Amino acid sequence: MIVDVRRLLHDERGQATTEYAILVGVLVVIAIVAIVAFRGRISELWQAITDGINSL
Repeated sequence: MIVDVRRLLHDERGQATTEYAILVGVLVVIAIVAIVAFRGRISELWQAITDGINSL
């Protein structure tokens, strides 16, 4: 039983997956904050793009 616990404590197979999941989560939070912070500018940019396409 003690040997199994020691083996589990030293098992690092899932470590990389967890680190990638945390990294993706942080990037998603940063993207959401950026979208909320620049909402007005993004809206203006999107409107300029649609106006440009419609004028073709």
